[in-house]
Amino acid sequence: MSDNYKTSLQSRRRFLATAGAATAALSIPSALPAWARSAPATSLIGLRPLSGKTFDLTVSAAKTVIDGRLGHSVLVNNQLPAPLLRWREGDEITLRVRNELREDTSIHWHGILLPFYMDGVPGVTYPGIKPGETFEYRFPVVQSGTYWYHSHSGLQEQSGHYGPIVIDPIDPDPVAYDREYVIVLSDWTFEHPHRVFAKLKKMSDNYNFQQRTVGEFFRDVGDKGLAQTVEDRAMWGQMRMSPTDIADVTGATYTYLVNGHGPEDNWTGLFRPGERVRLRIINASAMSIFDVRVPGLPMTVVQADGLNVQPVETDEFQIGTAETFDVVVHPTEHKPYAFVAESNDRSGMAFGTLAPQIGMTARAPAKRVRPTLTMKDMAHGAHDGHSMHMAHPKEGSNQAEHKGNADVEHDASHGEMDHSAMGHGGTSHAGMSHGSMDHASMSHARMEDESMDHAVMGHSASMHDSMSKPQMGMGADMAPSPRTTQSTEIVRGPGVVNIAENPTNRLHERPLGLIDAPHRVLVYTDLKSLDPNPDTRPPEREIELHLTSNMERYIWSFDGLKFSEFDGPILFYKDERLRLTLINNTMMPHPIHLHGMFFEVVTGEHHHKPRKHTIVAKPGEKLSVDITADAVGDWAFHCHLLYHMHAGMMRVVSVVDKSKPG
Repeated sequence: MSDNYKTSLQSRRRFLATAGAATAALSIPSALPAWARSAPATSLIGLRPLSGKTFDLTVSAAKTVIDGRLGHSVLVNNQLPAPLLRWREGDEITLRVRNELREDTSIHWHGILLPFYMDGVPGVTYPGIKPGETFEYRFPVVQSGTYWYHSHSGLQEQSGHYGPIVIDPIDPDPVAYDREYVIVLSDWTFEHPHRVFAKLKKMSDNYNFQQRTVGEFFRDVGDKGLAQTVEDRAMWGQMRMSPTDIADVTGATYTYLVNGHGPEDNWTGLFRPGERVRLRIINASAMSIFDVRVPGLPMTVVQADGLNVQPVETDEFQIGTAETFDVVVHPTEHKPYAFVAESNDRSGMAFGTLAPQIGMTARAPAKRVRPTLTMKDMAHGAHDGHSMHMAHPKEGSNQAEHKGNADVEHDASHGEMDHSAMGHGGTSHAGMSHGSMDHASMSHARMEDESMDHAVMGHSASMHDSMSKPQMGMGADMAPSPRTTQSTEIVRGPGVVNIAENPTNRLHERPLGLIDAPHRVLVYTDLKSLDPNPDTRPPEREIELHLTSNMERYIWSFDGLKFSEFDGPILFYKDERLRLTLINNTMMPHPIHLHGMFFEVVTGEHHHKPRKHTIVAKPGEKLSVDITADAVGDWAFHCHLLYHMHAGMMRVVSVVDKSKPG
């Protein structure tokens, strides 16, 4: 049977299944729970739910049709996205994952609270899953909400290795709704992901086809005058940066997907007029930040990163890579509505339709004008009364440090950093007793960025062969004194070309591209947790981390060092309350994700701070999150832009129990 015939047959079967599911979706008895009523429509949109306590998942190479074009992918159970996993709070679940690839694979359960050796990060929490092997994940489900799962090996996530998770609560759901849809947003490229990465290493703006034009120059001259326009161009030229460099990988190669469907596929979710429809929106993209709206329908945000928030109505919100937002819409008219997720650089969009019947199609809106960065996004006040500072490799020392002030109050005093406590100096990762793990054998420094495989995260094969459930242990004498601020030093070198002179807290600001939108736009300070924060202790200490880069060489790092260059982990101490402050010295937003724990975003002095597992740090921003370190073990901490992590923007956080000797 030819591939063309198989593709055609699959298309006809999809159409017949869609028609049958559409008919069934609107005929389901309303007495059933909302998630059951939406099940046929879930099949309609390409997500096949698996529920229960035991799951069998198979990772394999496959071919996928996107907008009528055939591409190669890495899929779970031959589905794009991977199967929707429906769990119930309080159950213990078992997931048997078989690897049928020719390379190692893994599954990380994003946002799920579990023992660290079940977290699924090769080289950090376990060895990964080798070809032909099956790994059994087993853990209790201690939470509810909307989450997702994905590979943490190489660049498999870009090729389709991701899927949604919905956990039903034990107690009655505080969110009232009649029907629900899980919406997985993602980006798809027909190029091989390693080819994409290689292009970025050679020329970081390879996919930016939206550079400023001569016409824009003359328009700016008309608005600002010749002198200011020339000065602006000269400043960007001096920094070797472009104000249009908003997304590394763009619609030049990406097709943006809704539940595995390209815009031409017209994903459709059905509703009855008057129903309250819950949309569980997951950004499972590799590199894309989306601006989400349903033109003509207000959205009430009810959940962020799986945790309930006080309902807040908005017309549009930005969802960073790896974030999740649940919203409720209330369509009352018998007409189709467009579901729009536009890339933040305006190079493309994921698009679908909410409709009262199959066959109705909403009109896709035109792409909006591409925004441009300003000196504020570089935390330079050249236009705000401050000076600009560039960090070139030849200037400064390896111990150079720069601090900025945030607009949020810090409870911790600002003392000097104790590097022994941070694992930079005398602390050896080999002393962490990761089974038989020997950090000296990891060969981090010999790794080349182009060939770096996060399936092993730079660790040697010999370590994987001997590694089982890692055991933790660090000396209690390394604990810092209470109420101190540990401000990490930026290591100057070829990986750091900019130090933010005046980073500020921007959590209250609209994101780039939505600043002048004529409608309501959600910002982080709009979010308040539904329940009071479980731990209201003030932080005992504060750790500052700098997000750093050399975009021209496509080097991404923390504190000027790539993952392969760090000697040890960031140390948290069991049950301590600490504040983590992030300073973004780059001109790009970064969705920063902490495994194993939630944190409270410091949006003010109250006990309903939003609790999240991922936070987008805007360019030039200084933001803080408060953490209760209640999960002993090793946890990945990284930028969730896949190629940034692959290039080095990752650390390991070790939560250690001081009461147990190392």
